[in-house]
Amino acid sequence: MNDLNPAAIRQSFDRAARHYDEGAVLQRAVADELLSRFQWLRIAPRTLLDVGTGTGYALPLLRRRFRSAHVLACDIAWGMASAARRRRVLWRKTPVWVADGHDLPLRPESVDCIYSSLALQWMDPKRAFAEFRRVLRQDGLLTFATFGPDTLREMRAAWAQVDDRPHVHTFVDMHDLGDALVDSGFADPVLDVERYTLTYESVGALMRDLKRIGAHNAATGRFPGLTGKERYRRFKQSYEMFRHEGRLPATYEVVYGQAWVPPGAPAPVSLGDRRVIPIRGV
Repeated sequence: MNDLNPAAIRQSFDRAARHYDEGAVLQRAVADELLSRFQWLRIAPRTLLDVGTGTGYALPLLRRRFRSAHVLACDIAWGMASAARRRRVLWRKTPVWVADGHDLPLRPESVDCIYSSLALQWMDPKRAFAEFRRVLRQDGLLTFATFGPDTLREMRAAWAQVDDRPHVHTFVDMHDLGDALVDSGFADPVLDVERYTLTYESVGALMRDLKRIGAHNAATGRFPGLTGKERYRRFKQSYEMFRHEGRLPATYEVVYGQAWVPPGAPAPVSLGDRRVIPIRGV
C-alpha cells in the first residue's frame, strides 16, 4: 500500500513551505469541505489533533468551531510546522509539532478527534490508521480527506507515452481505505468521492503549481536523475491530447472519510519507549 520515500516527502515539503499557500487553492477548498462536514456530527471534543497541518490553514477554523477544545497539530516537515507556528501567533495555545503521522508522540487514548486533510496520501494508510486508532479515545472520531487513484490521471497517461517509470505515485482506492479502517479497529466507516478539475494554459504552469505545493513524485521507483529535455518535450506533447477549449485539465479524485472508535473497544497497544508529549488537561 506504500511505495513512497519518506525522506523525499519531508524534503519536498520543507522546500515548498515558503510558497505553499500561493498554490494551495485545491487544498483550501478540500479543507473547507472537510470542515463543513462537522455540522452533521454531534461532537464536542476536549482534544482535537490536526495531522498533516501543512501551513496551518485549518487551525483557526477548528478553534472557532470547537471553542472549548484543546487543538493540537503536527506535520512531518519542519518548514510546514514552522509556517503553521507563525500563523498561530494570535492563538498561542495551539501546539504545532514536527511529527510523523505513523508515529505520533501522544499517549494511547489521549485524543477525541483527528482531522487530517490531504496528508494521508503521503502515508501508508494501514500504519497511519493503526496509529490514529491508538491515540483516539473510545467514541473518538477520525475524519480525513485524501487523494484517490484517479488523481492526475492525465499526467499519468501522458508520461505512459514516454516511459514506464512511476511519475505519479499510486493513490489508494476508497474501498481499500474502508477495509484498512475496519482492520485497524474503527467502526462505521463512511467514505465518498468528489472530483475536482483544475485547468491550465500550459503543462509548464501545471508543473509550477505542483512544485509550489511540494507535490513532487516521491515514489521509490521514480527516475533517479534529471528528466531530460527530450523526455520532457515528449511528455508535454502527449499531455496536449487532453486540451479542451484551450485549457489543459488536471483531475483530482478526493476521498472523504470518517470512522469512529467503538465504545468498549480493547485498549490500544502500549507506547513502549516512545517519547511522549503531555497534553494539558488529559
